[in-house]
Amino acid sequence: MRDRLNAITDKIIGAGVDVHKALGPGLLESAYETCLCLELIERGVSFERQKPVPLVYKNRIVDCAYRDLLVEREVVVEIKAVEKFTPVHLAQMLTYLRVLKLPLGLIINFNVKYLPQGIRRVANGSFDG
Repeated sequence: MRDRLNAITDKIIGAGVDVHKALGPGLLESAYETCLCLELIERGVSFERQKPVPLVYKNRIVDCAYRDLLVEREVVVEIKAVEKFTPVHLAQMLTYLRVLKLPLGLIINFNVKYLPQGIRRVANGSFDG
């Protein structure tokens, strides 16, 4: 599983680098998301965009949070265009991974000079496969 996840994240990061090289920092998250999706399509990578994360509240399922991308049904991608990562970005990703029962996520911040500085890989420590 680790090799498969690494291959998926390599494709996502490669697509993100191409988007960042073309656009640079300073745009809205939605612009980066749209362009990243185009890059993933060109690479033949499957994904879902802006789907709800089902949360259980008082024994009811509510759709009140939306993840940016789910790539190859295994890796959650959250796109940011912020000055720096904050603890809430990590908390959001960990919640998505726990609720969706997925092993791995990437937070990609496009508001950096070099994209590798803006990538945070997040593992679900409670993932049981």
